[in-house]
Amino acid sequence: MLIKIRKSSDVASSEITPKSVFLERRNFMKTAAVAGASIAVPGLLTPQSVFAATDPKRIKLPGVVKGPFSTKEKPNSYKDITSYNNFYEFGTGKRDPKQRSQDFKTKPWTVKIEGEVGKPGALGFEDLIKPHKLEERVYRFRCVEAWSMVVPWVGIPLADVLKRFEPTGNAKFVAFETLHDPKQMPGQRRNSLDWPYVEGLRMDEAMHPLTLLAVGLYGEVMPNQNGAPIRLIVPWKYGFKSIKSIVKIKLQEKMPPTSWNLQAPREYGFYSNVNPEVNHPRWSQSKERRLGKFLKQKTPMLNGYADEVGSLYAGMDMRKNF
Repeated sequence: MLIKIRKSSDVASSEITPKSVFLERRNFMKTAAVAGASIAVPGLLTPQSVFAATDPKRIKLPGVVKGPFSTKEKPNSYKDITSYNNFYEFGTGKRDPKQRSQDFKTKPWTVKIEGEVGKPGALGFEDLIKPHKLEERVYRFRCVEAWSMVVPWVGIPLADVLKRFEPTGNAKFVAFETLHDPKQMPGQRRNSLDWPYVEGLRMDEAMHPLTLLAVGLYGEVMPNQNGAPIRLIVPWKYGFKSIKSIVKIKLQEKMPPTSWNLQAPREYGFYSNVNPEVNHPRWSQSKERRLGKFLKQKTPMLNGYADEVGSLYAGMDMRKNF
């Protein structure tokens, strides 16, 4: 099939983070004081020392640089992004994640990297991100339920992290796994899905520069309800591919199982690329409702990132491999 290409371009800084939003973040100074002598001077804070602070709520991330691939579209408000979520580990309602995740403990946090790598290991969260510069990228986010938002994520390219562990020639896919902790995640006490939540990417998808390991949004530490402390962002795929609260990354030769494909294989494929020409069995994917807007808008192929990732699927039947 032919893919019509729409190009995304850099966003103006004034569109990324409204001044009024940043003026609300006065509690950053309070957090710096609580964190102790190791981060006593705000000007000397590093991203790693901020993550080690005692209160992860509304903490500004210092040293964030503007990354590539940002859209010119205006981001949704912080309230929209943090109040309307799918995170079944905390419940199936859109408001459940915010209401039920406030006491979720994200420190300490360890991510295990294993499988087809030369240097497997388990790293604490701070050690995982320490070598990398945090980037802000304003991406479109399209849910399979036909709603969307625009989010200014903060994170690091997944490829940069994976390279540190030296993938072998047998690494064809990357599998991801969410924390399984029913005591903290009440949604896991129900059988809405087989727990833990798992996802996967083809290796070239994982290594693409658009693919992000996000640790924050709107210049701040990732809120619990949005997948703290670390989640995947793959902007040309439906939102459920962007797995949250990651504790394990495994490189492997065979295609890994994915939670929604296991739950309903006729409705959710492994690739789950945003494709307005392939409808969900129960609704159209040709249009979407942007949060905060009344009228629906057309959904672009690959969520508007066809220029960047269309070549990954050259010659592939995107209807069959949905």
